Amino acid sequence: MDVIMFGTKDHLKVENGHLKIGGADTVDLAEKFGTPLYVTDELRLRQNVRAYREAFPDAWTYFAVKANGNLAILTILAQEGMGADVFSGGELSLARLAGMPLEKILFNGNSKSEAELEMAVDSGARVSADSLVEVEALSEVAANRGEVVEVVFRVNPDVSVETHPKIATGLRTSKFGIPAAEILDVYKTAMSLDGVRPVGLHCHIGSQILEISPFAEAMTKMMDLAEKIVEIGGEIEMMDFGGGLGVQYHPDNEAPAPKDLADAILPIFEGRCKDLGISPKMVLEPGRSIAADTTIMLTKVNTVKKAHVNFVGVDAGFNLLARPMIYDAYHHAVVANKAGEDPKETYTVVGPICESGDVLAKERTLPEIERGDLIAMLDAGAYGFSMASVYNGQPRCAEVLANEGEVELIRRAEDRSIFLAGQIVPPRILGKR
Repeated sequence: MDVIMFGTKDHLKVENGHLKIGGADTVDLAEKFGTPLYVTDELRLRQNVRAYREAFPDAWTYFAVKANGNLAILTILAQEGMGADVFSGGELSLARLAGMPLEKILFNGNSKSEAELEMAVDSGARVSADSLVEVEALSEVAANRGEVVEVVFRVNPDVSVETHPKIATGLRTSKFGIPAAEILDVYKTAMSLDGVRPVGLHCHIGSQILEISPFAEAMTKMMDLAEKIVEIGGEIEMMDFGGGLGVQYHPDNEAPAPKDLADAILPIFEGRCKDLGISPKMVLEPGRSIAADTTIMLTKVNTVKKAHVNFVGVDAGFNLLARPMIYDAYHHAVVANKAGEDPKETYTVVGPICESGDVLAKERTLPEIERGDLIAMLDAGAYGFSMASVYNGQPRCAEVLANEGEVELIRRAEDRSIFLAGQIVPPRILGKR
C-alpha cells in the first residue's frame, strides 16, 4: 500500500492508486454520490480553525461566510468558537442558524439596503459602516425602533497587495471603506447621532495575500487612526483587521501560516494598545485560509479530444468552480483513480459550459486520461460552491463531509426542477398556444 502526502496537505493521501480525503476513497465517493461532487474533510476544517486560535489566543475569529455558506460547515465552525463576517441578510441568517453568537457577528457590506439595515438592527448584530450616508441611515432606523446599534467603521487604508486586482480591497481606488483621511470626521459625527454607538475600526486589504508585510502596514495605519480617535474622546472597544491570508494553491508556492501573521502584527497591536491605554478586542476574518484546502471537487471525464491541445472534457465547469474563469486562478488537478501513476501527457481540462472561458486547468502534465476517469480539483473549499450557479441549465451538485473514513451528505444535488423555482408563465401567454 503506497501512501503519498501532498506537501502540507496531509489530509490528502494516495492509497492503492486512488486519491483519499478524510480517510475516504474518492473513487468510492464518486460511485456512491455521483459527479460532480464537493468533498470536505471535517478534521482538516477543525485543525485550520485551531491554528488561528493557537496563533491568536486572545482574538476573536469571524469566518467570512461568503467563502463557504454550507450550513453543516458553518455549524462546525461555530462549535470551534468562530463568529461570522456576513455581507448580506442571507448570510446573517445562515450564521444565526449555525449557532454563531450575535456578539461574534459583524454585518459588513458597502451597499446595504434599507431592509438589511432593519434586519441588522432587529437582530442586534454589530454593523460595519462603509460611509457616512450609511451611518446616518442606520441611525434613523435604529432610533425609530428605540434601539442602539454598535458600529465599527470600515477604513480604506490605501495598502497595496500582490494579488489579483479583483480581490485587492484596500487600494485607494477600491469601492470598499471610508478613506483613512475622512475617518476622524465620520467617527466624530457618528458620536453625536442617536441610535448608533461607535465602538471601533475595521479594514480588509484583500484576499489570497502571500506576503505578510502588507498586513503589518495596515495594522500600523489602523492603530494610527485609533490614536486619533482616542484623542477626541472616542471609544475603541474593537479593532477588526479583516482576513486575506493566502493559501498554497500551486505546489511550487509557499503560503504563510496564522502564526506568521501573528508574529508580524501582534507586537504592533499590543505595543500601540499599551501606549494608548486601551484594550480593544482584536478581530480577524479568515475565510479562504480556513476553508480552501479542506475541500476537493470531483468531476468525471466525458471525453478526450486531440486538437491544438489535448482537451479533457469533464462534467463540471465554471458553473461549479468559477475561480479559474473569473481570476485565472490555479487549482491543482489530480487524476483521482490514477493518482499513483506517473504523468505522461499534457492536458487542458474543460467543462461542459457553452463558453470558451470554461477552463478548469490549463496545460497540466497528468497520467494518461480516458473517458470515465475521475479528476479532483484541489483547494475548492473557499469560493467554490458558494459562487456556483445553474448557468447553461446545469444543476448544482451534492456536497459531502468526510471524517476519518465516514461520509455524510451535507447538501443534496439539485435536479432540473431548480430551473422552475420562482418562475411564472402568465395565463395570458399560455392561452396563446
